[in-house]
Formats: sequence, C-alpha cells, structure tokens
Amino acid sequence: MEKGKVYIVGAGPGDPDLITVKAIKCIAEADVILYDRLVNRELLLYGKPGAEYIYCGKAPGIHCVPQEGIHQLLISKSMERKTIVRLKGGDPFIFGRGGEEAEVLAMHGIQFEIVPGITSGIAAPAYAGIPLTHREWGSSFAIVTGHCVTGKPDNINWNHLTHGVDTIVIYMGLKNLPYICKQLRSCGMKPETPIAVIEQGTTGFQRTITGTIDSIVAIVTREQVANPAMIVIGEVVNLSEKLSWFSEKTNDKEFA
Repeated sequence: MEKGKVYIVGAGPGDPDLITVKAIKCIAEADVILYDRLVNRELLLYGKPGAEYIYCGKAPGIHCVPQEGIHQLLISKSMERKTIVRLKGGDPFIFGRGGEEAEVLAMHGIQFEIVPGITSGIAAPAYAGIPLTHREWGSSFAIVTGHCVTGKPDNINWNHLTHGVDTIVIYMGLKNLPYICKQLRSCGMKPETPIAVIEQGTTGFQRTITGTIDSIVAIVTREQVANPAMIVIGEVVNLSEKLSWFSEKTNDKEFA
C-alpha cells in the first residue's frame, strides 16, 4: 500500500526568523502539520490553504497528546497518503524525541526526512551574548538534559562534566537547578563559577539572569524565572554583559 511521507522538521528556538528555508518549504507543501507548544505560531502561516493543523503541545507534566498518540497520528495520516510535517521546537534530534518518532516510522515502512533546526542551546546563549566557545575562555562544551524519565538527572556523570568540559549547557533543568548545583559542587566545581539562566530565549520576552553556582538558585527564585529556560555554566557567561546585543524585556512575560 502506498503511504505518505513524513518530514520531521526543526522549527528553531522561538524567533520565527531563525527558521530554515527548507523547513518553510516543507510547511508550505504539507497536508498535515503536527506542531509542538514551543513552535512560534507565525510559522504556521506558511501552511497552504486547506492544510490540517494538529496541536501536540507538551508542558512540564502536562501532555496534550501523549507521545504514543503522536506516533499513531503520524502512522494514520501517512496511511491516508498525505504529506506530513512534524514541526518541533529547536532541532528534532536534540531532546526533541525526533529519534523516537523516526524509529516508529522506519518500523512501519513510512518514508521520512529529518530537517534540522537551530537548537535553543546554541541560539539562546548567542542572543544573550554568551559564546559557547571562546579562544581564551572555553574550547569545549557539552549539552545535557536537566530532566530525565525518573525526574532528577541522576544518571548523568556530573564528575565528568565538571572536569571534562569548559562550558555546560542544560536543557529542561530549571526545576532541578538546586539538585544540579549541588551535584556540580560535590564534584569539585568552584562555587564562584558563573552561571546564566536564559528565559524564553530568542523571543521578545527573553530575560537573562546571571549568578554563580552558589547564588543562582536564590536569584532565580527571587526573580520568578519560568520555563522555557536554558542554563549555561562556565567562564564564557562573564562575556554576556560585554557582548549583549539583543533587547530583552524584564516584565510582561508570556509564551503560548
């Protein structure tokens, strides 16, 4: 039986101008678009008349459509011989569960393509004036998740991260920030190590909060920082004030 094709597309980190040309072409040709919570709604305007839009948003602890339900939608829509775009925030293969969805499609013999997107772990620091690498301050960085299936990221080798890389970028770590800071200190990271938390990166509501491993939890609590947020740890954070170029807002926060 002939089946449709699925494009697993990265929508970028929030600023709609950071979408790729290929991603726009895929959206414009799609019969069905399954999109996530952090996808900028402006991107849906590239869809063609008559396209079907299915919201698959996930907030922390709240899933509009369970992952298994998304898998079933991809399968059923492809069986209708439709062209499908699975539109995901950032890059689909970096903490986007794009790999899981591609596995399901491959298992069912459904054609698919992966369209990479700019991930927030690179874009948000850039908009905050934080270069993840710098010849004097950091020649390596690691991207890790701050949230695992069990809750706290206790399966991460924090000792290796502390001593093995110059800069650590943490996705989905705001809730577990106290635990993360405790683990880094226990592995020997200096308490005065700079850390930044970037709220709603690359959007008009971006806000960057800086501190140290010892102070950041209290600062984030006081400032009522909310998800989505990226965490950057390392000496490159000190460049933020000098290299800051993006106009940030400090109130009226909103992210649909």
